This record gives sequence, structure tokens and C-alpha cells, in this order.
Amino acid sequence: MTKARMAGALLASVLAACTTTTITTSSGEVVAKGSERVVATANTADARTRARARADLAGGYYRTGQLAVALDEARRAVAIDPGFADGYGLLGLIYMEMNERADAEANFQKALKLDPAGSELANNYGWFLCQTGRERESIQYFDRALRDPLYTTPARAAQNAGACLLSLKDYAGAERYLRRSFELDATSPTTKYLLARMNLATGQIDRATFYYNLLARSVESSPETLWLGLRIARANGDLRTESQLANELRQRFPQSPEVAALARGDFND
Repeated sequence: MTKARMAGALLASVLAACTTTTITTSSGEVVAKGSERVVATANTADARTRARARADLAGGYYRTGQLAVALDEARRAVAIDPGFADGYGLLGLIYMEMNERADAEANFQKALKLDPAGSELANNYGWFLCQTGRERESIQYFDRALRDPLYTTPARAAQNAGACLLSLKDYAGAERYLRRSFELDATSPTTKYLLARMNLATGQIDRATFYYNLLARSVESSPETLWLGLRIARANGDLRTESQLANELRQRFPQSPEVAALARGDFND
């Protein structure tokens, strides 16, 4: 049964129990006055469905980097349903990607006001704060997401919190979150990369080597992973592996910042 027919059947069942006083809906259909609440509910549900369809389109464009089209579709979503928190959350992400910080902030705040318990909204706003110099403030939002037992991607929130604290060189805090992320999802390349970096920075070379080996077996090499492996090999005194990784880095990614750092002899993080 189509959505329109379902709504029609629902209205018919209500009409049977109502008075004969009538009203006219926005679609021109004459119904009993007692069914006004049902009409409003049906209209609200229909608006949310249409808004979500627009937001899904916007999300697809956002993921492929078509930000102007994504922005237009996300704006349409919230115009259809001004109470759609996820639509404002998506606008926040799009504006964040466009480096329009004030607009991103406003839309994230609107989303969180509409849905204070939204775990994904909290995680995304936390990442926005982390990327805009408000790392300490971001942690409360990652924690909010992590406290939700129904949140489907807690490993990502823990990973984001760990990355934020690692950028502040708060190694103890970063380790706590990154270990939790690894426990929740041991397949995440990003978590393994961050754990290897953190342990290298704190002189835990054996553990850095452990996480790097897990990472190297699970992903295609990139400038970042080769550079990390080179630095870990150097810390281990493994000159052969260091030389091999340096050669691969130069050959495959000659224009990368990592090759420039190698040429300068700058092995700091």
C-alpha cells in the first residue's frame, strides 16, 4: 500500500467515529473536523520523509566533494521540515568542510537544540570543535556520544577524542580513548595509526612497532604510513628498514610533505 493510500485509510477509520463537521486539507480533501490532529500528524510525517530524502541526496553529494550541490539539497531539507535536526547537522558538516565556521557553528547548535540526545550530532560537533582550536571543549561531546548505549559507532567517537588529545600532546588522555576505540573496533586503520604515533611519541617503541605492523598489514601504503614506519624503524635502530621505506617514499610520493621532511632530516612528529 502506498503512503498516500495508507494515510487515506487511516483518515477513513477516524472519520467513522467523528462528527460530520468538515474541514478541507491542504490537498483539497474534505474530512471530519475531529480528524485535524490525524491530518497534522500525517502531514508532519510526510514532511519528515521528504526532508530525509533531500538530506540523503545532500549526504551523497557531500561525500563526493560536491559541496555546492550538497548545500543546496540540505537547505531544501530543512526548508521542508524546519524541525529536522539531522538536516541542520548535515549543514554544519558541509559548512565545516567549506571553512564557513560561523555558519557551521550556528547549524550544529540548532541541531543539538532540536535533538539534545543525538549521539552522532554530538560526535560531529565535537569534531568541529576539535578542528577549530577548541579541543578541550570537544571532549564533553565525544563523551556524550560514548555514554549512549544505543550509539552505533562509539569507536569513532573514542577515536576522535583520542586524536584531539593527541594533537594537544595529552598522551595519557589520548591513550585512554584510543585504547577504548581499539577495543571497540580493532579493524580501524586510523586508530592503529594513531596508537603507533602516540607510542612513538612517548618512547614506547615496542608498542609503536606492534600497532604499526598491524596497520601495515591492513592498508595500502600512503605517505603518512610510510613516514611513520620509517620513523619507527629509525627509533628501533633498524637502518635497513628505514632505508627501504625512505626509498619507497621518494619513489612513490616524491612531492609529498613527508619527502620534504626527509630531505631536511626533520624526523619530529
